[in-house]
Amino acid sequence: MKLPHNISRIEAFSDGVFAFAATLLVVSVGTQAENSILQVDWMMFLSFGVSFFALVGLWSVHYNFFRRTNYMDNMIIALNAILLFLILYYIFPIKSLINSWTGTLQINADEFSSLFQLYSLGFLLIFTCYALMYWRVYKKANNSNMQHMFYARHFGLFVIVALVSIIIARLQLGLNYGLPGIIYMLLGPFCYFHAVYFQKKTNAF
Repeated sequence: MKLPHNISRIEAFSDGVFAFAATLLVVSVGTQAENSILQVDWMMFLSFGVSFFALVGLWSVHYNFFRRTNYMDNMIIALNAILLFLILYYIFPIKSLINSWTGTLQINADEFSSLFQLYSLGFLLIFTCYALMYWRVYKKANNSNMQHMFYARHFGLFVIVALVSIIIARLQLGLNYGLPGIIYMLLGPFCYFHAVYFQKKTNAF
């Protein structure tokens, strides 16, 4: 007999992985111990803060997914496991990227290009998992609705923008002024027009 999946255990495990990722960020914050144990390296602290709230943002997307559905199957469990693995990978490129902006990490153009490609690849794969999880619920759950399709397409836009960022970074276009990062500003208008279009087509909201 096939037993139903226990969603609460999946969420508890997921929260534990997010907490572990936050712990990895904390232990990487440096102090200038040679001067004073109370003297904090503020640039390192800044990179930690930005990385931490990026992690909180990813956790929030994960939290909202489980609030929007009670459906669970082996495919979603597998996608969630891949997602959690990627979360642990993702915190290191984003922290290194911020350190390069603050001057804490000195790298050349080729290294900066590679770092941005790693960051955008992590971003792309994470939101691919989110999009596929929503799509799976839409296709399989008895209580699915158009909202699940909306979020599958919504996070699909994140994937497209990340792919464009990877291409720009690969070609080393506009690295001096951070074009591979600026391109993420397209998410705002893209998501807005997608929401307007989706509402007109489906009247889902």
